[in-house]
Amino acid sequence: MRPSRKLIIVGLMLAALILALGLSACGDEETTTDEGKVYKIGVTQIISHPALDSCVEGFKEAMAERGFVEGDNVEYDLQNAQGEMPNASSIAQKFAADDLDLILSVATPTSQAVVKEVTDTPIVFAAVTDPVGAELVANADAPDANVTGVSDLLPVQPHLDLVKRVVPDIKTIGLLYNAGETNSVVLVEAEKEAAEAMGIEVIEATADKPADVQAAAKSLVGRVDAISVLTDNTVVSALEAVIKVCQENGIPLIAGDTDSVKRGAITALAFDYKDHGRQAGMMAADILEGKAISEIPVAYAENLVLSVNPDAAEAMGVTLPQDLLDEADETF
Repeated sequence: MRPSRKLIIVGLMLAALILALGLSACGDEETTTDEGKVYKIGVTQIISHPALDSCVEGFKEAMAERGFVEGDNVEYDLQNAQGEMPNASSIAQKFAADDLDLILSVATPTSQAVVKEVTDTPIVFAAVTDPVGAELVANADAPDANVTGVSDLLPVQPHLDLVKRVVPDIKTIGLLYNAGETNSVVLVEAEKEAAEAMGIEVIEATADKPADVQAAAKSLVGRVDAISVLTDNTVVSALEAVIKVCQENGIPLIAGDTDSVKRGAITALAFDYKDHGRQAGMMAADILEGKAISEIPVAYAENLVLSVNPDAAEAMGVTLPQDLLDEADETF
């Protein structure tokens, strides 16, 4: 018996409805954000320099890849403490009062400030060397509050091995840093221990603010065979002053991040801070999609890259070994 025209129409309508529901379900599975919601994210950064700026750029890039797009469904409140802790505290207090969905804190001092003030909004930190020592988390493997993030802990032994390749007969190394930055103190202590184990004498020079960096660098002239600058935010923000001193006095400068090599340090075995920011961005996206912070352990920087700057080496009176040039992942 042939179906009636009415039954055929009803059947077609039912099929169309089932198809529409199926497509809707598929769309729901792909959607990572609440439709119509605009996410508000606060970003607090201790100071501006290329590495930290790249970190924020990478964070935004990763967030956009996950569906959290600035100008579409995300608003960023970008705050910079300009290297001043009172400013970092004021920003943290502002964020505590604001209705934010998440906070990105860039560098140890700003992270410490915001963790002190904010207890309910999720916080993702980046460019923090020792999150446990800085009292941001009690357990890096299983954060139990509203805080997790990505550490930029740099292995110091490969860094010093690189220094030795650039200056084979090195006897004394200058460590330039801000003694008020917890992250720098941790790295410097590790670097001192490793250097002394290699028979290298360590001389320290400290700078409390960017304006003091040049004088601190000058204090090492005639006393050291090379200068090491790792991930100290105060010194890196004024790196050009250190480069000038090193060029004028023929002192090799070895850095702890690739951007510093691009700016004029001789070499670094480090990671790209944009990639570091991307790690933090992926972590933030997980949180905004509903993953519990307790299920997101602190991550560590990945993919060490060997960067060299032959022109900088020449300006500081150094001839780089050919095998080092051949091994370089990046040449500026």
